[in-house]
Amino acid sequence: MEQNSLEGEYFRPLFDELDKRLAKGKVIAAIEGGSASGKTTLSGLLKEFYGCTVFHMDDFFLRPEQRRPERYAQTGGNIDWERFLEEVLKPLSRGETVSLRRFDCSSMSLAEAERIAPAKLVIVEGAYSMHPKLAAYYDFSVFLDIAPEFQRERILRRNSAEKAQRFFDEWIPLERVYFEETGARERCDMVIPIF
Repeated sequence: MEQNSLEGEYFRPLFDELDKRLAKGKVIAAIEGGSASGKTTLSGLLKEFYGCTVFHMDDFFLRPEQRRPERYAQTGGNIDWERFLEEVLKPLSRGETVSLRRFDCSSMSLAEAERIAPAKLVIVEGAYSMHPKLAAYYDFSVFLDIAPEFQRERILRRNSAEKAQRFFDEWIPLERVYFEETGARERCDMVIPIF
């Protein structure tokens, strides 16, 4: 069964859990999962429903000077988790406004800082959001577990053949190593199958 929409009852357990936690106070939550699993779409739905603040791990790609073989050899090393921790998670944990500098792929540099005040619910979405150095800062986490054949279909549907091949050859193998070596799926509070 393909999930054509993130609306309806499919994500009801997630909404119920967030409602329970929000009734007790502020929540910082991670949405982890592989490429094309629906992390960005789900975070958009949550933003629409809750008015939450959303941060994207894709805004923390490595800067050119960080792109070295020894860095890529580290499990989860192909994201700038150190900058994400210092600029986003630590300020959020103190209830502070975040000064976000997104990585701009077109200029290969950091954009001007923008100040973002956290809402009661903050969502961090993206692969590597549950990196072991980041996980302790979340109150709740969910893993979108996409079936490999559905992942392949989605990637081919929304990318050029060249870009899709890059996913298959580079990004997905790195994600798989990260998931296996860090136990990211098993460490999440909730697992939602996407098929």
